[in-house]
Amino acid sequence: MSLIDWLVMFGTLAAIVGYGVWKTYGAKDMESYIRGGNDMNWWTIGLSIMATQASAITFLSTPGQAYEDGMRFIQFYFGLPVAMIILSVTFLPMYYKLKVYTAYEFLESRFDLKTRTLAALLFLIQRGLAAGITIYAPSIILSTLLGWNLTFTNIFIGVLVIIYTVSGGTKAVSITQKQQMAVMMGGMVLAGIFVINMLPVKFTEAMHVAGKMERLNIVNFEFNLADRYNFWSGMTAAVFLFLSYFGTDQSQVQRYLSGSSLTQSRMGLMMNGLLKVPMQFIILFIGVMVYVFYQFYEPPVVFNKVQTEQLEQSPYKQDFDFLKEEYNQVFVEKKKDIEELLEAIAINDERAVAIAQDNIKKKTFYQESIRKETKELIVRNDGLAETRDTDYIFMRFVMDYLPKGIVGLLFAVIFSAAMSSTASELNALGSTTTVDLYKRSIVKRGSEYHYMLSSKWFTAIWGLIAILFATYATLFENLIQAVNLLGSLFYGTILGIFIVGFYMKWVKGNAVFIAAFLAEALILLIHFNNGDSLWGIAINIGFLWYNAIGCIAVMVFAGLIQVINRESVKQ
Repeated sequence: MSLIDWLVMFGTLAAIVGYGVWKTYGAKDMESYIRGGNDMNWWTIGLSIMATQASAITFLSTPGQAYEDGMRFIQFYFGLPVAMIILSVTFLPMYYKLKVYTAYEFLESRFDLKTRTLAALLFLIQRGLAAGITIYAPSIILSTLLGWNLTFTNIFIGVLVIIYTVSGGTKAVSITQKQQMAVMMGGMVLAGIFVINMLPVKFTEAMHVAGKMERLNIVNFEFNLADRYNFWSGMTAAVFLFLSYFGTDQSQVQRYLSGSSLTQSRMGLMMNGLLKVPMQFIILFIGVMVYVFYQFYEPPVVFNKVQTEQLEQSPYKQDFDFLKEEYNQVFVEKKKDIEELLEAIAINDERAVAIAQDNIKKKTFYQESIRKETKELIVRNDGLAETRDTDYIFMRFVMDYLPKGIVGLLFAVIFSAAMSSTASELNALGSTTTVDLYKRSIVKRGSEYHYMLSSKWFTAIWGLIAILFATYATLFENLIQAVNLLGSLFYGTILGIFIVGFYMKWVKGNAVFIAAFLAEALILLIHFNNGDSLWGIAINIGFLWYNAIGCIAVMVFAGLIQVINRESVKQ
């Protein structure tokens, strides 16, 4: 990075943190610290909700995922508007009526203390781990790209977030997220404009290339439980995930409970429902355009530059040089096939189009085999090396091709996204620990000021735990899928508890408490046997379906246990 890039990056981050501390310092009680004084308007709430969900993983992984897999991930968000409508009609009025600080307070008024505590603990476990991943995921990429030490990068992100989150609480998180969203989307749109302008072909031709190479696969109506992303999983399984995440996860609930009125909170939720899909579409489309760009300009064999530089200095250099030369030859031949494809499309020659497509597919397969061999060399050179490079694709393009200043801005985008989602998580973890555990079961008669200070301390402690977890975490699978998987393991059970509370009025606390344990055990049993057989039944289920299975399991188990309990009482 140039000096201009460093100045842009650090200047942007310092401005956001400084603004958050300056505007919100001095909270004196729980109302102002946890609810932000209840004076947020709908568009601040909407931006805050979007920024909480749009972590650095979104901006690192999503373009890379589109590069490798096309646009089909967009289907994951199809059910979001439906979930926002359901939450606005059902969950929100109840939260406002009870004037709760956290979502889990409702469960005690509906069931009992142990059910509230169980749901709060499930949230703390899931979100506490997620906070570590939210820091670690961008850190491992950023540390590699910037040449920083990984532990230092974890601490750098974590400490920046702790400073303004502990200082100003919910209001600081919401206010800074407005600036962060402006930086994030402004930077991404700018990157998109640059990549489209840098294409050596017309935009319509780029779209033809993307379409013929199966990167514009937006909708798939084939029903397949093993497929993570299709129309049916987006409109069913993902709806359960969104209901749980936005309706019961305190990191999101706290965003809209700070609204000045029920109407403002509802409008904020609906803003998220209407804008999130286009936002995700833009990010995925940028990834597709980067893919098209690399059909005309030779891509690296492996996008993680540190790994390839190590190969250059290793005993495997000669093998690597041979693979690079082979990769270059295949690229040149494939580029000719793409040019022939465009010519065939221009004259509407379907037979020539089919031949060109077939040739392109063969060479793409050959390129992937070369990439696989290169990754095997990397592992032979370093047994601990991480060879998945999907999350490096977008930022490698940024560093190699975008002008000075824009590179720094795009790094600021990634840091801002990491900070925005982590801040919401730490804010919610501190609030839930204080309200649902410390105040309710440990120190029951403290002053408002005491609980406000406690919330600050718990926020800071969770921040340190997240940094510690990030420091000792290991990367698994694509980062965006890792976070969705972690949420799916717990969200279904938590949502099931709330659904029983809202709609199954005849079920009592003991029944739903036992049902929650049984449902969570079932989900973990399915997950750890996925791809194998369980009780003689072959299990192959995409993790998004865990949300629906967990929720329904809680409802079914709770209903059965309540009926059995009634029958035993009668006898």
